[in-house]
Amino acid sequence: MDPVSTDQAPAAIGPYSQAVRHGDTVYVSGQIPLDPATGALVEGGIREQTRRAFGNARAILEAAGTSLDKALQVTVLLDAIEDFAAVNEEYATFFTEPYPSRMAYAVAALPKGALIEVTVVAAAD
Repeated sequence: MDPVSTDQAPAAIGPYSQAVRHGDTVYVSGQIPLDPATGALVEGGIREQTRRAFGNARAILEAAGTSLDKALQVTVLLDAIEDFAAVNEEYATFFTEPYPSRMAYAVAALPKGALIEVTVVAAAD
């Protein structure tokens, strides 16, 4: 297991790696919409937060030598299930067919008051 890290995504806010690479697979830890430059939650609503969370995941995958194009599975955690449609619209700007498998569900709360958290499992190049 090899840890992956980059300053192009927020540093881990706990005892975990931004991602780990194991064999031909990269596992990205949950990414909330923190600005990597400031460590603060991005301003705006669910669309802005979705773009930042997936942008963080993309930066980590690139640091691991792969990309969102190689995503196998995505998990989306939402503060409010009512945001599902807006998240889908933003999600479609990050992924093309064939789409990765995905789970999306609402949770009671997310770290730092985020509206969204995402994880990605991707094939390594």
